[in-house]
Amino acid sequence: MALLFRPRGLQQQLISAVRCQRFTPATATCLTGTSPSSGPENSNLVSYGSCLLCQFRLASTSARGRQSQALQNNQSLRAQRQCRLASTKASASQLTPESISNSTLVSRAPDITDHYTIFPNTLPSGPPPHSPFEIPVTQLRREFLQLQNLVHPDKYPAGAAKQHAEALSARINEAYRTLTDPLTRAQYLLREYHGVDVTAEDGAAKHALDPETLLEVMEVQETIEEVANSPGAEESIAQLKRENDSRIAECVRALGEAFDRGDIEGARKETVRLRFWYSVGQGLKEWEPGMAEIRLVH
Repeated sequence: MALLFRPRGLQQQLISAVRCQRFTPATATCLTGTSPSSGPENSNLVSYGSCLLCQFRLASTSARGRQSQALQNNQSLRAQRQCRLASTKASASQLTPESISNSTLVSRAPDITDHYTIFPNTLPSGPPPHSPFEIPVTQLRREFLQLQNLVHPDKYPAGAAKQHAEALSARINEAYRTLTDPLTRAQYLLREYHGVDVTAEDGAAKHALDPETLLEVMEVQETIEEVANSPGAEESIAQLKRENDSRIAECVRALGEAFDRGDIEGARKETVRLRFWYSVGQGLKEWEPGMAEIRLVH
C-alpha cells in the first residue's frame, strides 16, 4: 500500500530494479533513501512506512534464517534418532530368548548353598542352634510354592535355561522334602553340619539302638504276634499305632531340644531311636489281619 503514495517515476524505478535483480541482500539500497540496515525497518516487525523492497528483503532474510535453523534442528534430530536406532539394533542383536531367560532365572534363583539358605523368609537364621530345630511347616510350604512358581521349568524355552530351571526346581523340592520331616531333617543336619551319617551302610554297627528302646521294639513285636488272629486284633493294632505316635512325638521333642542346645551326641541318639519308631509305625500301617509280625527297616 505504501507504493500508492510514491511518485510514478519511483514506482517504475522500483519495478525495473526488481525485474533486473539489481537489489541483493548485500548491496540493495532503499529507493526512499533509507538504508535497510538502519532504523526500525531492519527489525522482524517492519513498519508499513518502509518501502516494499525493504519489507520483502527483511522478511525473506528472516524466513531463510528460520528455515536454516529448522533444517539444522531436523538434521540433528535425525542424527540422534539414527544413533539411538543403531544402538537399539546392536543391543537387540545380542539378546536372545535364551539369554533373557537365563538372566531372569538367575535373578529369581534362591541361594542354594544349603537347604536352609533356599528358604530365607522361613529360616532366616539358618540351622540350629542359630534357630530352633522345629520348623513352621505351613510357612515353609508357602515359600516353597512361591519359589517353584518363579523357577518352574515350563516358563523357560528349551535349552540351557530350561535345564537350569529343571535342576533348580529339583533342588528346591529336595530341600523342602528333607526339611518338612523331622527324621530326614535331623539326618541332614547330622550329616551336612557334623559329619555323622546314621544312614550309612555301616550305620547299624556304628549307631546301634540303645538297649531300652530295643526292648520296647521287641515288646511291640510280641504284642502283634499275640493279637494277630484274635477277634479284637484290629483294635489292638490301632492302640499300638496311637502308642507309637506318642513315642514319635516324644522323640521329636527330645531331638529338637538336643539340637537347640548343641548336644550333637544326644541328637544322634534320638535320631537313631526316631528311625526305629518310624519303622515300627510303617509296619503297623501295613499290617493286615492274620499277620503275626511287622517288617522293620533300620
